[in-house]
Amino acid sequence: MISVPSPQPSQIQLEVEVQKRCTRNRKRSKRRAIFCPEHGCYLDSVSQKYPLYTESVGKLRSCGISRLSALMLVATRTAVPLVGEWLEAFWCSDCQQTYWYHVQRVGDREYKIHPAPQQLWSQVSGVIHPSGNPSVGEFTRRQARLGAKIRDFQSVG
Repeated sequence: MISVPSPQPSQIQLEVEVQKRCTRNRKRSKRRAIFCPEHGCYLDSVSQKYPLYTESVGKLRSCGISRLSALMLVATRTAVPLVGEWLEAFWCSDCQQTYWYHVQRVGDREYKIHPAPQQLWSQVSGVIHPSGNPSVGEFTRRQARLGAKIRDFQSVG
């Protein structure tokens, strides 16, 4: 009896099937494709997202909201959240530093980033003021710093 070898699938077909199977089984979300504007390397996030808010009609108009809707939003709300815009800190592995960027979502997985200008920090919610609470006096701030340096707990209280 003569046996005829069965046709073997080509190596290319096997690789295509394996790739399809891998993409089909992948349930995790993919990394955000945010790259350093100077070096082109991938940026790692080192902070939470701080959402932006606005109180001006002009900013809402530039986001694509009609004039009447923008006027109504500003009149009825104190601050309007900007969808798809936030401030976030990223670590650049090439220059070994952390930078704050204004991130704008352009597409489904596309982002546009710019260095965060100083005036945007007034539109962010939940950020600690860099020089401390402006309503606290210098004496109180100095006393709080002194209290943190006490190491001998028997002298307290």
